[in-house]
Amino acid sequence: MAEYMTQIIGKQKNIALIAHDNKKAELIGWCREHKETLNQHFLYGTGTTARMINMQTGLPVRGYNSGPLGGDMQIGAQIVEGNIDFVIFFSDPLTAQPHDPDVKALLRIAQVYDIPIANNKATADFLLTSSLMDQEYEHEIINFQQNIKTRAETL
Repeated sequence: MAEYMTQIIGKQKNIALIAHDNKKAELIGWCREHKETLNQHFLYGTGTTARMINMQTGLPVRGYNSGPLGGDMQIGAQIVEGNIDFVIFFSDPLTAQPHDPDVKALLRIAQVYDIPIANNKATADFLLTSSLMDQEYEHEIINFQQNIKTRAETL
């Protein structure tokens, strides 16, 4: 069994939209600016952010819990399950967050699963306007079943 396996991110992406409180207005403005493109994909978000994006832009966004109530962890779990392909997370680097460990866990799991993640407007602009947004994308991720089998045999 191979150490890595190929995963395909489909032409229609499953995009998580997340923002800290001080960045929600910026994310909503970004969503308005990119509404035509975002409408071509499936959108998910943490509770308050998802609701605000939907109310202020009309974009359909499936909401999970608010970040401090486990929403970041729910998005992370969806990445693990293969249900989120892409994360836009406008984080606030100047304000302490009570759920910072959850945010770090979300960023870590996105890295582990080789998921594109933007944590500011410039990066989000670059990702969303990439030619890869309109096509399938193959990438290699760790073969977790093989990894577990190997670890179990060597510990």
